[in-house]
Amino acid sequence: MSERPPWSVSEDRSERGLVFDIQSYAIHDGPGVRTLVFLKGCPLECWWCHNPEGRSPKPEPMYSGTLCTHRYGCVSICPVGAIAAHHGQGIGIDRGECTGCDLCTGACPTGALKLVGRWMDVKSLADEIGRYHQLYNNPDAGVTFSGGEPLFQPKFLAEVLKACKEQYIHTAIETSGYTSPRILESILPYVNMFLFDLKVFDEEDSRTYTGVSSRRIKENLKFLVAEGEEIVLRFPIVPGITDTEANVKHWAQFLSDLKGPKQIDLLPYHDVGEKFGGLGQEYRMKVHHAPSKATLKRIRQEFERIGLDARIGT
Repeated sequence: MSERPPWSVSEDRSERGLVFDIQSYAIHDGPGVRTLVFLKGCPLECWWCHNPEGRSPKPEPMYSGTLCTHRYGCVSICPVGAIAAHHGQGIGIDRGECTGCDLCTGACPTGALKLVGRWMDVKSLADEIGRYHQLYNNPDAGVTFSGGEPLFQPKFLAEVLKACKEQYIHTAIETSGYTSPRILESILPYVNMFLFDLKVFDEEDSRTYTGVSSRRIKENLKFLVAEGEEIVLRFPIVPGITDTEANVKHWAQFLSDLKGPKQIDLLPYHDVGEKFGGLGQEYRMKVHHAPSKATLKRIRQEFERIGLDARIGT
């Protein structure tokens, strides 16, 4: 399997970026109260991806069959004929033909169709972040950029980070760590904290389950530690993939030798197959249940054994 270059998109998009969600009053993605900004585009293709709507670097339609009332106004209004009626069974979307014009969502009375992703300029996004920040009235408040992979839009991200720092807003980035060293270095002056994901340690297994090797991820984590950056680790607990004894022990040994981050958040897997279906994407997970309490306990103890503050998320 060939890997997608982690720095191939958005090099020329210094003025606009593609955002698919903005959430306020978040409390689990960095210190204090946060604004969460989700940027589209990701070089990874994780089987269990919690935000599959963030994978594509383009705006795309997302369809919920449970909300569809089969009125089919979206079919007649589509200017390129990308939507077809499956009478009594909802609609089908030819995503290769879809231009992202967003006319169909206006013709949908129930919200069964929505376009995921909107272009924003730096000022508009920074102003929106600033307005939320003023409402929080919390000295630890800030903004966290997530995705997708926020470093997939490096110039736009760097410019928004600069604008946030000018407003004295604490900044954090949630990242897979899969990016070029040049991009990582370019944003360091504007980032207060990295929320760094660890997934599959073995390089071949990582290619199988995420589409990329884990080598660059490890190298970039070493780099951030050497630079003295504040890092909180995140470890998704995915049954049969990341929760194996071998995977956990390999990461524990790596982190023990690294002697850097002090905290790791353990994030139990949740089934998001419906999201994948709504985007016309294949959901490759064969397991659809959350990890057991015994598994969570075992993994927590393994990371606590090397001195990490291991916290189990929801």
